[in-house]
Amino acid sequence: MEKPTIVVSVQGPYRERHQLLDKVREEIRKRHYSLRTEEAYIGWVRRFVQFHGFRPPEGMNKSDIEKFLSHLAVSCEVAPATQNQALGALLFLFRDVLRIRLDWLDDVVRAKKPKRLPVVLTRQEVQAVMTHLFGPKWIAAMLLYGAGLRLMECLQLRVKDIDFGYRQITVREGKGNRDRITVLPAAAETRLRNHMEEIRQQHEEDLKNDGGYVKLPSALAGKYPGAAREWGWQWVFPSHRPYKENGTGHLYRHHLFETVLQKAIRDAAIRSRIPKRISCHTLRHSFATHLLEDGYDIRTIQELLGHRDVSTTMIYTHVLNRGGRCVRSPADLFPT
Repeated sequence: MEKPTIVVSVQGPYRERHQLLDKVREEIRKRHYSLRTEEAYIGWVRRFVQFHGFRPPEGMNKSDIEKFLSHLAVSCEVAPATQNQALGALLFLFRDVLRIRLDWLDDVVRAKKPKRLPVVLTRQEVQAVMTHLFGPKWIAAMLLYGAGLRLMECLQLRVKDIDFGYRQITVREGKGNRDRITVLPAAAETRLRNHMEEIRQQHEEDLKNDGGYVKLPSALAGKYPGAAREWGWQWVFPSHRPYKENGTGHLYRHHLFETVLQKAIRDAAIRSRIPKRISCHTLRHSFATHLLEDGYDIRTIQELLGHRDVSTTMIYTHVLNRGGRCVRSPADLFPT
């Protein structure tokens, strides 16, 4: 049975609804939240207003929020994390956009997230998956595993973030808008150098064709007008085709879309016949677990992963390759 989906209607007071969304967007950008956070919050506010028949949210109360959250959990069967993300968007709407300071906002119950252990691959299983990846997808997957990068951290790497001399990668504006430094795996170095030489030649061709533009973070495009065409700001994993920006007519290249790498790793996992649910994030989990197996301390791994709290990193101590809770089974004493 397919899960019901929320259909966004185009009916209702169009102008008022979009004025509200513009206010939400403005407050988000004031706080320099990430683009993904902005998209998620805008989406949840839109669904919330639609669910209540486009009533102005200023007149709503605690029960209206709880009805919407119950609808998500019961009718749409969303995960607790998704339900809590929706609640976070609504709290932002009432507190930071509408400036409603009411006691009942603090009493809205959050969904209890189940404790799940991450899926981790053995080193042999990682090798098996990697044998079914090729070209830039192999390099990107090796950085997910060998550097512990998140999917978008990998795809949004720029040329200047790769330091072959110190064998390190600088992650800019990672989760929580935090920068960090992680290791550049030696196993990927040669292929990565060759790949970057290829994209450099591609960039030079783009420059000859009046292209070679990339989007810059924040307001750097205004501060450094020529930086958008400089080699150091180019994506390490650019898309195959450029696109023309409306208004300026400039030819830009986006980075590789996440679905391309997700599908490649999923297909590689299927071909390797490993009976585990494998995703891009599985390689990051495996990176942390294998470092623990090699004896690295938990704080070092925390910094490489970019976790805010060491308790998040501690989950990998439960999936070490030493059996359940590092206990030797009494059955191991029996002859095989």
